[in-house]
Amino acid sequence: MMGYLFGGMGWWMILGILFWGGIIWLIVWSVKKATVHNNSPDLTNRNALEIAKARYARGEITSDQFAQIKKDLS
Repeated sequence: MMGYLFGGMGWWMILGILFWGGIIWLIVWSVKKATVHNNSPDLTNRNALEIAKARYARGEITSDQFAQIKKDLS
């Protein structure tokens, strides 16, 4: 009874299923990783002055606030 697993399916069959399942998962994961695009701005690669310039250009801060930020950063 211990010689048979799952009604006669041997260990080689289980390992084969795990192997092919892993290959399929790897393909699906790599396709998903290659096709998903993140539309949020990447703030990690921008320095503080560039962020302040962008905020000033969008009208989020006044010229006085921008001047103060520029002064604080230099």
